[in-house]
Amino acid sequence: MENSTGTDTNANGASLRRPSPISTTSASSSVSPPPRPNGLDAAARAAPPPGIGSPETPAVGFPPDAASYPGQKRSLAGIALRAFCLGAALVVGVVSGALLVLLPRLVPGAAGIGIDVLAPLWRLPFFLAALATFHFLEFWTTARYNTQAASIDSFLLTANWPAYAIAHTAASVECLLRYTLLRDVHVWTHLPFALPRTAVLATGLAVVVVGQAVRTAAMVQAGRSFNHTIQHKRATSHALVTDGVYAWLRHPSYFGFFWWALGTQLVLGNVVCLTAYAMVLWRFFFMRIRHEETLLVRFFGDDYVRYRARVGTKIPFI
Repeated sequence: MENSTGTDTNANGASLRRPSPISTTSASSSVSPPPRPNGLDAAARAAPPPGIGSPETPAVGFPPDAASYPGQKRSLAGIALRAFCLGAALVVGVVSGALLVLLPRLVPGAAGIGIDVLAPLWRLPFFLAALATFHFLEFWTTARYNTQAASIDSFLLTANWPAYAIAHTAASVECLLRYTLLRDVHVWTHLPFALPRTAVLATGLAVVVVGQAVRTAAMVQAGRSFNHTIQHKRATSHALVTDGVYAWLRHPSYFGFFWWALGTQLVLGNVVCLTAYAMVLWRFFFMRIRHEETLLVRFFGDDYVRYRARVGTKIPFI
């Protein structure tokens, strides 16, 4: 059976033919074996498939993706490390923030030992948790809904480096000073519109949640049409999305980040960084949207022009 070039001779020895795969060679006749049950014999059913526990057959796998190796843009090790660190930061932020909020109740009557100073500092762990959530969702949403574009850069941890890190460090330092050395200075209540602390805090928390939700929803809905970097050539996967959150907001991901960032500063109680964040982010998005919309008009023509005239960004003066 294994010799595919063998021949059979009939009873008269007058003809030659190639044996069928299921025949046996004989000088006088070809006899077919009895039919196998269900097309497989017991030995075939018992044998492991090639590459799984078979010493004779080498395992065959998928070709390696070079981009997923350490040091590459889609390094699995790098992605795992960043995701772990962001998860740890989220846990630390939530747990330590909750402990600081509950500290006056856990240690009643201890105002004289610094509890009144420590308790308001729950805002710093909150800021850490908000940042961890934001950066994790940036990667996860890209990986889930625009898989081909996902890479280590999708975490946005080093975007606009080092200005981004300096901005968040400055915000943390201002908050720390605000509730330690300057805790008796009530900035918000001395403004012309005299905002109560509770109103500022509640507004900040609401804006953070709404901003994060809108940005993530925009990335989910746009799918493969969303990218963290401006695309100068239209891909076949690019589509003009005008429904859902895009029916209410033009550039909803920018809207989400702009208000999310300002919301964090309201929660922290920062005045200087709130002003600086608003100015820097407004200028950044003004320039970026102007450049991006030039490309979008080129990609989608009058469809985008009509959409732009109909839907606003909800970022002041943009």
